[in-house]
Amino acid sequence: MSSCTQHMVISILRTTSNKTNSVSTRHAKQLHAHVVKIKGISHEDNILVLSLYSNLNLLHYSTRLFNSLPSPPPPLAWSSLIKCYTSHSLLHLSFSSFNSMRSLSVPPNRNVFPSLIKASTLLKHAKLAYSLHASTVRLGLDSDLYIANALINTYAKFHSFNVNANAGNMFDELSQRGKSEIHSVRKVFDMMLVKDVVSWNTVIAGYAQNGMFVESLDMVREMGKNGNLKPDSFTLSSILPIFAEHVDVYRGKEIHGYAVRNGFDGDVFIGSSLIDMYAKCNRLENSLCAFCLLPRKDAISWNSIIAGCVQNGEFDRGLGFFRQMLKENVRPMPVSFSSVIPACAHLTALNLGKQLHGCIVRIGFDDNEFIASSLVDMYAKCGNVKMARYVFDRMEKRDMVAWTAIIMGCAMHGHALDAVSLFENMLEDGVRPCYVAFMAVLTACSHAGLVDESWRYFNSMERDFGIAPGLEHYAAVADLLGRAGRLEEAYDFISNMGVQPTGSVWSTLLAACRAHKSVELAEKVVDRLLLIDPENMGAYVLMSNIYSAARRWKDAARLRIQMRKKGLKKTPACSWIEVGKEVHTFMAGDKSHPYYEKINEALNVLLEQMEKEGYVLDTNEVLHDVDEEHKRELLHNHSERLAIAFGIISTTAGTTIRVIKNIRVCTDCHTAIKFIAKIVGREIVVRDNSRFHHFKNGSCSCGDYW
Repeated sequence: MSSCTQHMVISILRTTSNKTNSVSTRHAKQLHAHVVKIKGISHEDNILVLSLYSNLNLLHYSTRLFNSLPSPPPPLAWSSLIKCYTSHSLLHLSFSSFNSMRSLSVPPNRNVFPSLIKASTLLKHAKLAYSLHASTVRLGLDSDLYIANALINTYAKFHSFNVNANAGNMFDELSQRGKSEIHSVRKVFDMMLVKDVVSWNTVIAGYAQNGMFVESLDMVREMGKNGNLKPDSFTLSSILPIFAEHVDVYRGKEIHGYAVRNGFDGDVFIGSSLIDMYAKCNRLENSLCAFCLLPRKDAISWNSIIAGCVQNGEFDRGLGFFRQMLKENVRPMPVSFSSVIPACAHLTALNLGKQLHGCIVRIGFDDNEFIASSLVDMYAKCGNVKMARYVFDRMEKRDMVAWTAIIMGCAMHGHALDAVSLFENMLEDGVRPCYVAFMAVLTACSHAGLVDESWRYFNSMERDFGIAPGLEHYAAVADLLGRAGRLEEAYDFISNMGVQPTGSVWSTLLAACRAHKSVELAEKVVDRLLLIDPENMGAYVLMSNIYSAARRWKDAARLRIQMRKKGLKKTPACSWIEVGKEVHTFMAGDKSHPYYEKINEALNVLLEQMEKEGYVLDTNEVLHDVDEEHKRELLHNHSERLAIAFGIISTTAGTTIRVIKNIRVCTDCHTAIKFIAKIVGREIVVRDNSRFHHFKNGSCSCGDYW
C-alpha cells in the first residue's frame, strides 16, 4: 500500500477532532480525487480512502467506493463498511455484510469484531454477542485490546438491560442471566493481556451504572495501584454519581480535590458531575462554586446547575440560571425544560409556565414525553387543569409519570370521576400503576366521597400489583372515612394500620372530628396524636378550635397556654395572587397593602350585593369569644377575600382569578366566594392546603366536600 496515501489519511483523521466535519469531508474527497488523478484506479489506495470515509461516517461515499472494489474485497474494506453501517444504526446491514464476507471466504480480522459487538449491543441481542465472543476465541482474537473493550462494554450493558427488566417483573431466568453477564465483564477484563484506560473505565462505569458501587470503587483503587495508568476525567465522572447516590459529600470532595490536583476540574464532564453530586448532597453553594469555576459551560453543565437549584428548593434561582443560559445563546436541551418546568409548578407561576410552553413549541420539543409530562404536572399545580388535560390528550406515548400527573391533577381539582376513569384507562393501556398513581386515585376517591371505590383500589394494591400500602394511602382512606362521617370506622382503621401511623394520619381524623363536631372522639384522637408527635402545633390548634366551636372556652384557652409554654406558634393565614408579573401577599386582617382602601371598598360593595342574593355570614367559623360585630369584621378580612378583591379591581373583566392559600378555606369564605364568582361573572380558582376549588356560576368544583 502507498505509504504516502496512508500518511495523508492519518493527517486528515487527526484534523477531525478539532475541525468541523464538513472540512474533514472536503479533505477526504480531495484526497480521493488526488489518488484517482495521480495513480488511476489503485485498489490499495482506495481501500485506505474507504477507511477514511468510514471513520468520518460518510455512508454514501463509503458504500459507493466499496462497491467499486474488485471481488472479493479484502478484510479491511469489509471492516470499514461494517463500521460505517453500525455508526448509522443500520445494524442488520452490518450483519448481512458480515455474512457475505464469510460466504466469500474472506477471513475476518480484528477490526471487524468491535463494530459487530457494538451492533449486537444496540440490538440488545445477547445470543448474538455470545456467538461473536465465541468466534473471537476460536480465531485467537479475544485478547485483542479493542475487541476485549467492546466485549466488556457489551456485557455491562446487557446486565443493565436485564436489571431494568427485572425491576418490573421478577423473572429468575433474567436474574441469573444478569449475574452471568456481570461475571463475564470481570472475566474478560481479567483475561486481557494488555489493558488501557478505556478497559478500566468501561468496567468501572459498568459497575457504577448497574448500582454495584462497592465493586466500582474497588476497581478505581486497583487502577490507582496499577502504576502506569491513572484515573482520568471519564473515570471520575463515572464514580461521582456514586457519592451523589449515597449522599457522601466527604468522599465526593476527595474526588474533587484529586480532579483539581490533576487538572481535571476544568473538564465540563467532571464539572457537571461535581455540580450534580453537590446538589444531591444538599450542598448547593458548592454546586454553584463548581459551576462558576468552569472555564467553559456547555448545555449539560447549565442543565446540572438548573436541576440542582430546583432539587434544593431554590426555584427562583433555577429560573434565573435558565434565563442566563438563553442569554448566553446556549440552546436548551429537552432535559433543560424537564428541570425548569417543576420550578414554575412549585411557584405556581402560570404565566411563566405558559411562556416556557411557547418556547418548547417553537424549538420543536413539544412531542417529547418527559417535557409533556412536566407540562401536565405544571398546569395542574398552577390551577389550569383544562390545559393539563389538553397537553395530556395530545401525547402520543404516555408513560406512568404522565398518567399519574393527570390523575392527580384531576383529583386535586375536584374532577374525581375523571380521575377514576383515567386510572381505569391507564390499566386498559397496559401501564402498571405505581405507588404514586395509587395515591392519586385514592385522593380522588377521598375528595369525592367514593368509599366503595376507595376500598377496591386500596385492597388491589398488594393483591394485584405487589405494592405495599404506605402512609399516604392509609391517610387517604382515613380521610375519606372521616369526611363521610364514619369516624369510629376511621379510628379503628388507623389503629390497625399495617405501618406505624404518623401525626399527619391522625390529623386527618382530627380534622374530620372538627367538621362533624365530635368532641369526645377528637379528645381520644389528639391523645394518640400527641403521643407520637408531641410538638405537632396543628394538633393543638385543631383541638383548640374544636373546643371553641363547642363553646368550651376554658379548654380552648388551656390548650393555647400549653402552646405558648412549648413555644409553638400558629401559622398565620396567608394568601397570594399573581397580577401581571408581581405576586401580592395578603395576611388575615392585614391593612398594609397600598390598595387596601380600594380593596375594602370593593369588599363592601360585594357584600351588599351578596346579601341581596341571600348570603348570610356564618359567624360559627370565628373561634374567638368576641361579639358578633367583631366576628363579622374578622370574616370580612380573611386573606383569600382580600386577595380576590384585589384581583377583581386589578384585572380586566372576565379574567380568571387565581389565589393560593396556605391553610384550609373556611366554610363561610367558601360560601362567600361562590356568591362573588356569580356576581362578577368570573371563574375564581383557590388552592388551599388540600385541593383546588374552582368557583363558577355560584358553585364549586368540590361539591362542598372538602
